[in-house]
Amino acid sequence: MLSRRNFLASLAATPLIFGVTTPALAGEPEVYAINGIAINGYDPIAYFTQDGPVEGAADHTSVYKGATWQFSSADNKALFDGDPVKYAPQYGGYCAYAVSKGYTATTAPNAWAVEDGKLYLNYSRAVRVLWRRDIPGHIKSANANWPKVLG
Repeated sequence: MLSRRNFLASLAATPLIFGVTTPALAGEPEVYAINGIAINGYDPIAYFTQDGPVEGAADHTSVYKGATWQFSSADNKALFDGDPVKYAPQYGGYCAYAVSKGYTATTAPNAWAVEDGKLYLNYSRAVRVLWRRDIPGHIKSANANWPKVLG
């Protein structure tokens, strides 16, 4: 497994893939949230029912695992409330590829995949390409690393 320093150095060496944002560091909360809002305010149900990211609304929210989740409709909120484990993204909404490598990183709403009924988010579309090269292997590694990567 890469050391954090080597991982950060590799990010700096690959700006076309990772851009300028750095990965989240150890000691992170269980759910990726900015100002308490999970997964950038996007509706996790929409990835399953509308085949992609849809922004949630502040008037349709639920609290799960210490974060506020936003939904685009009352129906989507009800689906989530009925089975949040089914609909919440894997690894707390952190980048699935990064978790497979032993670290956490933020995610982009348009860098997603649903595999075997589970939602996986990634840092960017370029990282999603890396994720897709070996989805079963990355899932196995990420499952072994989660939740230790939170610190």
